[in-house]
Order: sequence, then C-alpha cells, then structure tokens
Amino acid sequence: MPGFFFSHNNVSELNGKEDCKLAEGKVHKKKQKAFGADLKSYLKCMVPHIESGMKTSNSRNVMLSAEEVIQWSQSLEKLLASQSGQGVFREFLKSEFSEENIEFWLACEDYKKTKSDHLHGKAERIYEEFVQSDAIKQINIDYQMREATAKKAQDPTHSSFDEAQKTVYVLMERDSYPRFLKSKSYLNLLNQLQTNTSK
Repeated sequence: MPGFFFSHNNVSELNGKEDCKLAEGKVHKKKQKAFGADLKSYLKCMVPHIESGMKTSNSRNVMLSAEEVIQWSQSLEKLLASQSGQGVFREFLKSEFSEENIEFWLACEDYKKTKSDHLHGKAERIYEEFVQSDAIKQINIDYQMREATAKKAQDPTHSSFDEAQKTVYVLMERDSYPRFLKSKSYLNLLNQLQTNTSK
C-alpha cells in the first residue's frame, strides 16, 4: 500500500518568517513572565518569614521594610549587605542572564572567610566555575586578569580573587545595578511595601 508523504519543509517555508516573529514575541513574553513568577515565588518564600518577624540569634526582629528597600537604592554595597536585597537582585540578574556576576561575588565573599586548609579546594572550584575560559558561569574579565587570577588560584591566599571580584563588582555597579533600580521588580516591591506601611 503506497504511503503518503507530507513535506514539512514546504509548510515551514511558507510560514517561516511569520512563525519566527511570533515565536520571538512569545519567548520574550515567556521570559518576562518567568522572571515575574520567579520573583513572586521568591518573595512568597521570604514574606511569611519576614512578616512573622523571624528572630535572629541576637533576638532582633528581621523585617523587610520600605526603609530597607529604599536603602538598597543608596549604593550597591547596601543592596548586597542585605540578605533579601541579594535575593531580589539575583532574580533580576537571572532575568538579564547575568546571575554569574552576583554568584561569583558571593563565592568570593565566602572564600575570604574560609579556613586556610580549605582554601585550595575552594579556589579550584571558583576558578573552574567562573574564571577559566570555558567555565559554565564565566565572568566578564579580560585575558590578563583571567591569567593573573589563574596563577593566584594555583597557590591560593585569601586575596587570590580580590582583583577579579572588584572588577565584577564595578561591572554590576555601573551596568546592572542602575537598571535594577529602574526595574519593575524593584519599583513594584517598594510600592507594595510603602502601600502596606501606609495602611
């Protein structure tokens, strides 16, 4: 019995350009929705703990307030000093496909607190994950700094990643941070907290 063949090529040739435009629009909308959903789920996770006034070890109440969120706009340093700020900024960087910057910065902060006998292992992990030229989460540093950081990572000290960390910090400060402050995620959060405060 003869088979019937349908050429997919002809159909896709006819609709190719229109489909591409539609697909691009859908992908862009999906990315925006995905970011919104990620941020919502992160905040839902955080808000119950924050609202219940989670106690810290020195029994101070930890509350995410409009004042704290306003402080994030004063400097990147203040934003990164806040646990909640780190989380919200990280979600924003994910939406821009540049979360490797904050992940590297946080890994360096953790690395500085590492006991000397564990430095070698952590230095190797940070180098492989963020610095080497084919790293999965490669940070944006120039060739000379990449080479210099590679040498320092082979004979690690607590300051092995300082220069690279500083470069990534400046990159975030000049590039992502100003966009974050103008982003819907930041402005909506601030607006929501200010509305709750005024109730």
